[in-house]
Amino acid sequence: MIHWLFIMVGVLLTHPVVAAKRPNVLMISVDDMNDWTSVLGGYAGKVHTPNLERLAKRAVNFTNAHTASPVCCPSRTALLLGQRPCTTGIYNNGQWWRPHLPTAMSLPMCFRQNGYRAFGAGKVFHHTAGFNPPDQWDDFQRLVFRDDPWFRGHRLNYPWSKPVPYPKGYPFGGLRGTPHEGDWGVIPGLAEEDYDDAKSVDYAINVLAKKHDRPFFLACGIFRPHLPWYAPQRFFDLYPLTDIRLPKTRTNDLEDIPAEGRALSARRRNEFLHIKKHGKWNEAIRAYLASISFADAQLGRVLDALEQSPHHRNTIIVFWSDHGWHLGEKNHWHKSTLWEEATRIPFLISAPGVTLSNTRCSRPVDTLSIYPTLLELCGLKPAADLDGTSIVPLLKNPAAQWTIPAITEFQRGQCAVRSERYRYIRYADGTEELYDHHKDPNEWTNLAGDAGHRSVIEQLAPWIPQQFAPNAPSKNAYRFDHKTYTWTPKNSKK
Repeated sequence: MIHWLFIMVGVLLTHPVVAAKRPNVLMISVDDMNDWTSVLGGYAGKVHTPNLERLAKRAVNFTNAHTASPVCCPSRTALLLGQRPCTTGIYNNGQWWRPHLPTAMSLPMCFRQNGYRAFGAGKVFHHTAGFNPPDQWDDFQRLVFRDDPWFRGHRLNYPWSKPVPYPKGYPFGGLRGTPHEGDWGVIPGLAEEDYDDAKSVDYAINVLAKKHDRPFFLACGIFRPHLPWYAPQRFFDLYPLTDIRLPKTRTNDLEDIPAEGRALSARRRNEFLHIKKHGKWNEAIRAYLASISFADAQLGRVLDALEQSPHHRNTIIVFWSDHGWHLGEKNHWHKSTLWEEATRIPFLISAPGVTLSNTRCSRPVDTLSIYPTLLELCGLKPAADLDGTSIVPLLKNPAAQWTIPAITEFQRGQCAVRSERYRYIRYADGTEELYDHHKDPNEWTNLAGDAGHRSVIEQLAPWIPQQFAPNAPSKNAYRFDHKTYTWTPKNSKK
């Protein structure tokens, strides 16, 4: 049986040696936020995200940033452990990293062992239970959905929620027949300050308001714009339904896509067709935009708190989304592809004394860079076995020469490599896609079969991982005790 005391003893026995002026870290994450934000210019730059713009004025805005995986659990596990899915075997949302990798050094734990205090709230790791062990933190605000057990859907998704009947008026988006989280609208009678994300930010604000005798690592996970797209009415009012524009699509867009790519996209095709059939495409997009703006408002509350705190001159800010989201591009709905809309994310870093304000960087980077970059910025010893590369050189000079592409994996053996100009995809069966983003930003024309572009593929293909770890066991392979946060393999006799 794995018990949290095992790691806690190691932390207590580690004598913290902390430099007097070592910076704090404020890590703010959002969920499913694609490149439609104003700082990336998507949706013609007409998405209301004034606080992202505010952060961009003091940060380096990475305009060609991509996730490690277009699914929540493998994306967050890769970022927080500093290891790619091909290294850990964590490829999907049904796998727990901790019982599979009991000695892995997570980002918050690494900071703790270097004398920092680690605080967290909201969705940082992929939910709780086997994803977000309590021993990773000095303190973590939990169970923010406890007062609204139906908030994320009727199905039992979380250890602390019990299935109850949906409230009167559900589905608020007026569309039945979608998956359990596929709803949107305004929650009747719920004040803005009582939404889950507002509560997570409340916690972060309280941490920032306090004086600390040691530097801190504070992670604030904002759930939106993850489904269901629930937000207060004022955020819907920002986007009149008559002003909503649909993404550009082509009817025959997938004709030049390999069968494996079409199969991945088809898994959400019926949901998209259902939304379009019932005339809800515009409404759904409006709800997604409202959710982005609600998340942005919460970001603003955190920035306000930092600016009013005693820590504002000595705190690194890193902002990221765990992956993107399709809203009809390439005739797809949801995430879970290796195309641009599923992999491209907002990603900004502000580091006092290092970054220049209001700068943009078009070099390709991925979220595996966050772990080694924060260690370098904080003057900590580089961690062993990290798969990513520090991007401190780009923070100092966003135009610096950079030859490392961004790499995204989805399921075992399938990978996308994004350079400054091209996207190369190779599926597990060896089939390929290639897109020239200078000429084809919508990824409508697959150039993989064009002999004239073979040299591009030869340059990008070596970045595909040579080995892919076997799939980690499913979480169903374990018995989990939610009271003690311990696991026992189901095949164990104990």
